[in-house]
Amino acid sequence: MMRTQCLLGLRTFVAFAAKLWSFFIYLLRRQIRTVIQYQTVRYDILPLSPVSRNRLGQVKRKILVLDLDETLIHSHHDGVLRPTVRPGTPPDFILKVVIDKHPVRFFVHKRPHVDFFLEVVSQWYELVVFTASMEIYGSAVADKLDNSRSILKRRYYRQHCTLELGSYIKDLSVVHSDLSSIVILDNSPGAYRSHP
Repeated sequence: MMRTQCLLGLRTFVAFAAKLWSFFIYLLRRQIRTVIQYQTVRYDILPLSPVSRNRLGQVKRKILVLDLDETLIHSHHDGVLRPTVRPGTPPDFILKVVIDKHPVRFFVHKRPHVDFFLEVVSQWYELVVFTASMEIYGSAVADKLDNSRSILKRRYYRQHCTLELGSYIKDLSVVHSDLSSIVILDNSPGAYRSHP
């Protein structure tokens, strides 16, 4: 009888310990996922090979025109949440700008791996920022993305666009007269519709 009670007590203890261990593992995995989610991925940036450098020296360097909002970054300002960013995700940086004499804070989220992307493509292309945003905001974002690397020197803003049917159209001829040397990366095809 006593042996049966001991075995029953041991089984209960083992079952309880197994459930406790499962719960502990669940909490540990959840914590690890949270840490990994916000961990920065680091890449080795390899310089161009001598052959590639020689080829680039022989051909005319192309221009890569980059949009900011919804292409390189996502941002929202005080009190406005954007569905493009998971709620609770901390911003990569916060900008404080004054628009029409009112201070506005922008919470900016960089696209994953955007720093690596800019570092690599800047070896191959001349990078140009062209955004329909106001200059005070676009310039501050571009400064943060450039991070003193001098790869985003040329910049065009809302005043360089044409307002057409309520939307801003980017005139790529402002960037360079030879449109065959321009490649544009923009989330909105309507922004460059005058240059099919």
